[in-house]
Amino acid sequence: MISSKLPKMFYGGDYNPEQYDHATHVEDLRMFKLAGIDMATINVFAWALNQPDEDTYNFERLDQLIDSLYDSGVYICLGTSTAAHPAWMATKYPDVLRVDTNGQKRKFGGRHNSCPNSPTYRKYSERMALKLAERYKDHPAILVWHVSNEYGGDCYCDNCAAGFRVWLKEQYGTMDNLNRAWNTNFWGHTFYDWEEIVPASNLSEHWGNNSSTFQGISLDYARFNSDGMLDCYRLEYDAIKSVIPESLITTNMMGFYKPLDYFKWAKYMDIISWDSYPGLDTPISFTAMAHDLMRGLKGGQPFMLMEQTPSQQNWQAYNSLKRPGVMRLWSYQAIAHGADTVLFFQMRRSAGACEKYHGAVIEHVGHENTRVFREVAELGRELQLLGDTTLDTVTESKVGILFDWDNWWAAEKSSGPTIALNYVDQVHKYYAALFRRNISTDIISIDSDFSKYDIVIAPVLYMVKTGVAKKLEDFVQAGGTFLTTFFSGIVNETDMVTLGGYPGELRKMLGIWVEEVDALYPDKYNKIVMKNTLGDLQGEYNCGLLCDLLHSEGAEVLAEYGEDFYQGMPVLTRNKFGKGEAWYVASDPDDKFIDGLLKSICDAKGIEPLLETPTGVEVSRRSKDGQDFLFIMNHNATEQAVELGQLQVRDLLTETDLTGSVQIAGQGVQILKMK
Repeated sequence: MISSKLPKMFYGGDYNPEQYDHATHVEDLRMFKLAGIDMATINVFAWALNQPDEDTYNFERLDQLIDSLYDSGVYICLGTSTAAHPAWMATKYPDVLRVDTNGQKRKFGGRHNSCPNSPTYRKYSERMALKLAERYKDHPAILVWHVSNEYGGDCYCDNCAAGFRVWLKEQYGTMDNLNRAWNTNFWGHTFYDWEEIVPASNLSEHWGNNSSTFQGISLDYARFNSDGMLDCYRLEYDAIKSVIPESLITTNMMGFYKPLDYFKWAKYMDIISWDSYPGLDTPISFTAMAHDLMRGLKGGQPFMLMEQTPSQQNWQAYNSLKRPGVMRLWSYQAIAHGADTVLFFQMRRSAGACEKYHGAVIEHVGHENTRVFREVAELGRELQLLGDTTLDTVTESKVGILFDWDNWWAAEKSSGPTIALNYVDQVHKYYAALFRRNISTDIISIDSDFSKYDIVIAPVLYMVKTGVAKKLEDFVQAGGTFLTTFFSGIVNETDMVTLGGYPGELRKMLGIWVEEVDALYPDKYNKIVMKNTLGDLQGEYNCGLLCDLLHSEGAEVLAEYGEDFYQGMPVLTRNKFGKGEAWYVASDPDDKFIDGLLKSICDAKGIEPLLETPTGVEVSRRSKDGQDFLFIMNHNATEQAVELGQLQVRDLLTETDLTGSVQIAGQGVQILKMK
């Protein structure tokens, strides 16, 4: 862990002094000290400066920058500079240029602009990482290596087509296996030679908003695209490791970013890092869920908050300022959910191009007398006060929510039953219900150890991969509680329907058979009618989006539909299975229903809130060596009262002891050490 390198949490962010003169850099160093900055991420987009032509490498500027920062007390997160290829490379080797889904080859420009399957890009990016590692392998300033930047996008060029065919051969072995997996007898798509296969694009299987006529082909191309970029990352990763085996290497992720399967990527990252950019209207529970996803990628390991803005963003439709106190509050929210760094983009505002209006620690005015700088400096002071107290602490949860990228891709590439289905939104609905009750929740993968949890929730588990149903059955039979929802258990990993009745391999455990699925228009709803009281659930609730018409095959029916021709059919069931139970929610309920349902299930398992708090007051817990730390965060603009009950705690930020009822200021934070 990086915490062993410094006695406190790293604080700083992306720094691009190549955009300014030396005198400005000297002034930046002065202000870094004022703000408590001790880490700078540098060299992220400097490939063209480091390598002005095919054979020339100039690192003298970078030498001076690293030395000057280190001499000023600032450690380095060193970018490999490969996030955007130089113009000379695009001119001399056009294979580095991407081709879009409509078959158009791009010119030089922008970023995310390199074909991941370009031999030229792979050759020179790997070489750059190797040269940097050889040059700086013994420099004490460099603590973290930052490969490329925010990998993303896709490409449909001839190199990608050839790479896709190789990838498919590795996955399926024979044409017969591939044709069977893709069901190519449909619409006469049978392939007889690998060269007949082309990428799934708007020139082949896609139309409109990436809708697909052959989901199996499209799904595999999404996997191939994610794997191809991962291969590029691994080339640089391995190059650095060949020189510095003990190096700490990462690349910055982007939360719920659809194109890349981050659970796969996490296996090749020494530490997870990510860039958090919620909007002013983003639900606080969604930001918390994204942090928990990042923490969950490596089984609960703390992560780096690699980027956040000190004030405003530049790329949203409405780039509102962060209100006073919000930057501090959201920084502590990241820490509360597992961050061991607080880093910004950017340290000084760019003077030109598209990020000149993106927030920065140092504004265009160029001095420290700004609201934003004062807030940054105050947070820096508090992090100095905290020292290493919360570093390497972990979050312990009894509830896990299953998230799977393949399932996400497949469910939303499906040719029905509704265009309105959003997988991440469905996951968030169940997460938010637990968040509102201050119940700690992990975001987990199908490879996670389910036995760590009392409850596993898998909203819209459309795709059930090989072995997953058995793993869930074992979890429930051993005493676990499993909950899933409508449109689950439909297909396998190649998007082929599991025949014999929905929900496929989950049918026995759930004790139900889904006969039909009704898609409701956005302004239409049905009713969930409780048969009896279940905890706080009683009476009627709205539901919509999709309605599964199901029959019980041994499951207890707890609620029924209240309207339409399927009035009286089950909508909420519970099935005893071994020592545990499996729940099924057959439609998309309103939040009040989900709140009551999860409260009942958690109560039955003895899972209690960390604290009971007013709406908008969040509580999270991190622990190490038997010591618990509670983070209380007031996302309201007004002061709120929180009851601590019998707890005796010490607020680490004010160094005061607290008991009973405590007041927390609007946008305020308390970090409480449990006695």
